[in-house]
Amino acid sequence: MDTRGFRAMLLEISNKLSEENVASLKFLCTDIGKKRLEKINKGIELFECLIERAAIGPNNTDLLRKLLNDIDQTVLLEILQDYETLATRSPADGLEEKQREKINIATEVIVEHLGRKWLHVGRKLGLQQTQLEGIQEKHSRDLEEQVRELIRLWMKMRRESARVEELVQALRDCKQNLTADLVEKKLREP
Repeated sequence: MDTRGFRAMLLEISNKLSEENVASLKFLCTDIGKKRLEKINKGIELFECLIERAAIGPNNTDLLRKLLNDIDQTVLLEILQDYETLATRSPADGLEEKQREKINIATEVIVEHLGRKWLHVGRKLGLQQTQLEGIQEKHSRDLEEQVRELIRLWMKMRRESARVEELVQALRDCKQNLTADLVEKKLREP
């Protein structure tokens, strides 16, 4: 993902943070250390510190989303959302056309049939708890969108190595055999 775009987005957010917002963010970042936090006066300085600790990055904006949400900065969350939309316009760019088509077919079946077990499947696919919580926050009232976002994040994480077989196996591992069978059936259709 674009590191310059990520840093530009962080700078834009930082420029819109008030002193009070920065103080609130510092309060939430307890794992940084008191001495280091005392030296931080701007949002970008705090973000740089979080980057050093690998808590945030171009492919990892979940903590940033949570922090902005915790200080109730919905306008700044929109800046983050815009960055994520641009940065992940096509998470399957490296995928072969045939594999992308299979995953799209599987996605439609999974969205229709998976339901509330999507969190368990997400863990099986290797997503982190913060990512899963981010999906829940982002689409709190839309179960189907939660499942779509799960698969989109998984594809982003796996890039060109994303395979529909991995989705089916995760479903089976989570005892979602009916959904797995329906995916396989749909893929066999001409």
